[in-house]
Amino acid sequence: MLLNAVIIILREVLEAALIISVFLALSQLLNRKLGWMLVALIIGFSGAYLYAVNLSAISMAMEGTGQEVLNAVLHSVIFLSLLIFMITVPHQAHPMWRRINLVTIVLAVITAIVREGSEIILYIKGFIGIPDLLSPVLMGSAVGAGIGLSVGVFFYYLLVNMRKSHGIWLGYLILLLIGGSMVAQAVEFMIQADYIAATTPVWDSSHFISERSAVGQLLYALVGYEATPAPQQAAAYFSSILMLVVAAGISFMFRRKSS
Repeated sequence: MLLNAVIIILREVLEAALIISVFLALSQLLNRKLGWMLVALIIGFSGAYLYAVNLSAISMAMEGTGQEVLNAVLHSVIFLSLLIFMITVPHQAHPMWRRINLVTIVLAVITAIVREGSEIILYIKGFIGIPDLLSPVLMGSAVGAGIGLSVGVFFYYLLVNMRKSHGIWLGYLILLLIGGSMVAQAVEFMIQADYIAATTPVWDSSHFISERSAVGQLLYALVGYEATPAPQQAAAYFSSILMLVVAAGISFMFRRKSS
């Protein structure tokens, strides 16, 4: 139970920690104030709590697929936020684009906290009232959260201590991979809800790296690792990354021509 708690909480914390740390680092590298983080944290944790306490009603919605559909929507919102963020970064000199850029940062962080935070609350809540299991679960959760937060802190300091241009581009690369992971997970939820037909996995790499291992969870958060992805997931993953690259590239080209 202790190890299971470590892995489950690590997976949830790591995704949100990466998004938060990368946006914090990019905000600093792009000379933006960091006051938005407090607002995002307050709204995000409040939303996570509301999601968790209303899970029964959410799950019963849409003929019992409400939770899967809502999770797919949350992941899609994060992806769209990343897409708009990359499009608006080259136009920071314009006040309107700068405000839109800030809104996408806040929205992505809030949504990530709501999604991952609600899962953590629900997981721990399930063991309240079972003293024999609650203690190891809390201990494992603390260890998993500590590892996830440590990885986030590591990437933050890595980015802000690199040469500015290198830090920005590495931050973009991490966001590209996160964006692909968000879309792939959204597709997975829609498969679970039977809105997309389940098919044979494209590959099975669980013999090499299990998704339940610490390495698998780290790769899951970093690059959206999936041991047995459906063809729709793989297609969504790579096409979404391509979309982010093209959108960012066009935006930078437009900015260079206009200047």
